Amino acid sequence: MVDTDTFLTTLYVLVDDFCLEHGPVEAARPGPKPSLSCSEVSTLAIFGQWSRFRNQRDFYRFAQQRLRAAFPTLPNRTQFNRLVRAYRDTIVAFFLYLVERLDAQCVLYEVLDTTGVPVRNVKRRGRGWLAGQADIGWCTRLGWFNGFRLLLASNPAGVITGFGFGAGNAKDQPVADTFVALRQHPHPQVPSVGQPARGPYVLDTGFEGQKLHQRWRLEYGVQVICLPKRTSRQQYPKPFRRWVHSIRQMVETVYGKLMDFFRLDKERPHDLTGFQANLAAKVALHNFCIWLNQQLGRPALAFADLLDW
Repeated sequence: MVDTDTFLTTLYVLVDDFCLEHGPVEAARPGPKPSLSCSEVSTLAIFGQWSRFRNQRDFYRFAQQRLRAAFPTLPNRTQFNRLVRAYRDTIVAFFLYLVERLDAQCVLYEVLDTTGVPVRNVKRRGRGWLAGQADIGWCTRLGWFNGFRLLLASNPAGVITGFGFGAGNAKDQPVADTFVALRQHPHPQVPSVGQPARGPYVLDTGFEGQKLHQRWRLEYGVQVICLPKRTSRQQYPKPFRRWVHSIRQMVETVYGKLMDFFRLDKERPHDLTGFQANLAAKVALHNFCIWLNQQLGRPALAFADLLDW
């Protein structure tokens, strides 16, 4: 267990080292300089994802009361939110930097899975803030929800190696198809998917599709382990099915951490860039907590008693 100041200082040092070596080059622009540096904005954005804070407004009250000594130039909350959105790509790049530091992809396999992320009450009338971007979809965990469908790649230790999302009504197969294609042929606007897996992907029955998997193998050299649906003619032995289900439990645990400790279910963004920045900050905080636990000789996913508030 570490105190808040130690946690925040460790996070800031790691973020600052990354920004000095890999951070964006600040372009000259008219007007006053931002009150916070790239390192300070990224550190506060990542730290502010803890579920101890009910929302961003609650975190900023905490920052103004408790963190003013460490960040004496804190601007008002709306200006800080603009800075977080402006440094979205830096936060994503820091997440990928943590993946590299943790050697997270030097593993035998990675697990892919999706879940629903609500951004609005599904029963509310009207179009909402993200009309045309978020949509109504079905998730076994939530039922009907209004939001996005999040896809994560996780290694056996629980480190998130890549992520992407689509509209809530998107199906698992096309979302995974886009994810795998972007990993093989990177696009500068979607770096969050990360690097290709070095081993096979372990998939749920929702990703079933023999033609899809065959195309992945022929076009990308991607191997998958995917159980067929119970109604399929092709079935695997029960011990093998049990083994696949057991190794897929890790990605379910990762989603549980994002919901329970980093309030993924409680996001109510008004802007798509803000949702992207906060999602990247949550994933970066998840991987940073694993890295810090490793440094302290603790279990990787022991988040509950990591911080002494």
